Amino acid sequence: MTTDKKSLREALESLLTDQLLSVQERLGEVTIVISASDMLPVLTMLRDAEDMRFSQMTDLCGMDYSAYADGAWEGRRFAAVYQLLSIVHNRRLRVRIFAEEDDFPVLASVTPIWPGANWFEREAFDLFGIIFTGHPDLRRILTDYGFVGNPFRKDFPLSGHVEMRYDPEQQRVVYQPVTVEPREVTPRIIREQTYASN
Repeated sequence: MTTDKKSLREALESLLTDQLLSVQERLGEVTIVISASDMLPVLTMLRDAEDMRFSQMTDLCGMDYSAYADGAWEGRRFAAVYQLLSIVHNRRLRVRIFAEEDDFPVLASVTPIWPGANWFEREAFDLFGIIFTGHPDLRRILTDYGFVGNPFRKDFPLSGHVEMRYDPEQQRVVYQPVTVEPREVTPRIIREQTYASN
């Protein structure tokens, strides 16, 4: 298994000499980081090159690194992480691509390479606010259309911005400002002397 990861790493380094920002072996998988400007040609090579053949993208998730490593992170804030599978070579690869801007994260859509990325990209758009240019139908997938913000961002308030309720007078669902008061929960300490004696 280790030799297979070593051979994959060597093949990646020889195939993507100028495009690789980093390669590391962690958590049982090889992870590469590439730039957003190189992502479509590199991902196409990973799918089509004979010694790669990563024909399946099994997962795509958005990431917000703003509070990563207890705030010690000094890189870009938003990234998309792609999990790739090569059935021919029985290999897995993790690809991390950071968006160029933190205020308005934009990446290219990989649906032309792996059509199954459609809903994954919609989820990352909905929950993290990452825009995927070239996506055929980029709209919310998990939150409703009146939802404000992106709930998986680290700076999103736990109570949200608005709440919805059914209004019997209007006979429809209405949105209103959040009525939940933020509070700090302090755990109760139970001591033996406070137990009732029988």
